[in-house]
Amino acid sequence: MSRARRLLLGATTALTVVAGIMHYADVAAVPTFAVAGVALAGIAWVVSFATEEVGDRFGPAATGVLQSTLGNLPEFFVVIFALSAGEVVVAQFSIIGSIFANALLVLGIVIVVGAWRTDDGVMRFSARLPMDTTTLLLLASFIIVLVGLAGETHDAAADDVGTISTIAAILLLGTYVVWVLGYLRSEGERGGARGHASDALPLRVSVALLAVSGVGAAFVSEWFVDALRPTIDEIGLSPEFAGLVVVAIAGNAVEHAVGVVLAAKGEADLAVSVVKNSVAQVAAFLWPALVLVSLLFAHRLTFDIAILYVGALFLTTLSVWQVTGDGEATLFEGAALVSTYVVLAVFTLYE
Repeated sequence: MSRARRLLLGATTALTVVAGIMHYADVAAVPTFAVAGVALAGIAWVVSFATEEVGDRFGPAATGVLQSTLGNLPEFFVVIFALSAGEVVVAQFSIIGSIFANALLVLGIVIVVGAWRTDDGVMRFSARLPMDTTTLLLLASFIIVLVGLAGETHDAAADDVGTISTIAAILLLGTYVVWVLGYLRSEGERGGARGHASDALPLRVSVALLAVSGVGAAFVSEWFVDALRPTIDEIGLSPEFAGLVVVAIAGNAVEHAVGVVLAAKGEADLAVSVVKNSVAQVAAFLWPALVLVSLLFAHRLTFDIAILYVGALFLTTLSVWQVTGDGEATLFEGAALVSTYVVLAVFTLYE
C-alpha cells in the first residue's frame, strides 16, 4: 500500500474514532453531524480502493454484488434505528431516497464522468446487468404502484396493506436470490479474474478492509443520523427532504464515491455494476428485508408510500431503462438523470 493510502486510512480511522467520542459524549449536534459526514466520506474512499483490488481478481460481477451489499449496511441500520425511535417517515423516505439517489443522482454522475473521459463522449458497458436490475426495479415498482393505487382509490385491499407488504416482501426476496445466484454463475463463467499489479494488496487484506469499512459505515451512519434530527430542526427542513435527500445520500456515500472513482478510471463495467447492484439491492432485497424485520417493532414498514412518490418511482424505472438498456450512455443522458433527481428533491423540500 502506498504512503498516501496509509495516511488516508489513518485519517479515516481517526475521524471515525472522533465521531464516536463526540456522539457518546453528547457533543453538540451540528459539529458531530459534520465530523460523522467527513468520516463517512473517508470510509467510502477505503471501500473504493479495496473494491478495485478485489475486482482485479474476481471481475465486476462478484465485486459489484459484494460492494453494494456492504455499502447498504448503513442504510439497514439507519432504518432500524429510525423505526425504533418512531421516525417512520424518515425511515421510509431514506429507503426510497436510496433508490432515487442511486438510480438518478449517482448513476447520472457516473455516466457524466465515464462519458467525459471517452474520445467519442459515449460510456460503454455490458447491458446484461442494467437490464436485469431494471427488471427487479420494475417488479418492486409494480408492487408499490398497486399498493399506492389501492390506497388512493380506497380499494378494499388497502385495509390489509401490512399483510400484502409481507407477502410481497417474501416474493421479492425470493426473486432477488434467484437472480443474484444466476447472475454470479453466468458472469463468473464468462468473465474470470483480471491481471493485477505486483504491488496489489493481498486478497485477505482487501476483503478485510471491505468488511471493516462496511461495519464502520454502519456505526458512523447511526451517529450521523442521530445528530441529523436536531441539525435539520435548526435549519427547518421537512422530514421527507431529510430522509429522501440527506439521509439517503449519507447512507449511500460508499456507492457514490466508488462509482464515480471507478468511472473516472475507465472501469465502466465495474462502475455501473456497483451503482445498479445497489439500486437492485435496495428495491428487491433491503426494502423487503426491512419490511419483514419491522414486524418485530411497534412501528412497521410497508410498501405504502405517497402517490407522488409512487409515480416518481415508476418514472425513475422507465428513465433508467431508457438510458442504460442498450449498454451505452452519453454525457447528456447522465445530466438528464441528475436533473431529474434535483427536481424530485425540490418537491420534498416544499413538503
